[in-house]
Amino acid sequence: MLEKDQLDQITRRIIGAAIEVHKAVGPGLLESAYQACLAYEVRQRGLKAEEQVPLPVLYKDVRLDCGYRMDLLVEDSVIVEIKAVEQLCPIHDAQLLSYLRMAHKHVGLLINFHNRVLKDGLKRIVNEFPDSAISAFAAVNGL
Repeated sequence: MLEKDQLDQITRRIIGAAIEVHKAVGPGLLESAYQACLAYEVRQRGLKAEEQVPLPVLYKDVRLDCGYRMDLLVEDSVIVEIKAVEQLCPIHDAQLLSYLRMAHKHVGLLINFHNRVLKDGLKRIVNEFPDSAISAFAAVNGL
């Protein structure tokens, strides 16, 4: 597990890369296009980025491959969930928080490229309870 300062530095670099992508191509593309562009830009900045990383569900000690995939996993530490929607909703937060919990990661970025100004579509999600489904439930229900 990386230190908080290291995670903060990685997330800042990812956000910088996302801003660069948004400046270059703007809103209106598919999520898959933003994913490819962001992965390229993150790698250009010297970070390791894996795309469409499988994420199995563990249920009662059984590993179930249900088709979940993380859009980007950067430096094996930060999950990036990419959206191209009119606006982010609480279910998007819950999705990323669930991915963080299932992958045993602590920090994720939710990036919605379908905004005129990218900062309006950025959220940093922190998983303070990596082994608890309660945290995902709380995010959806505003608890």
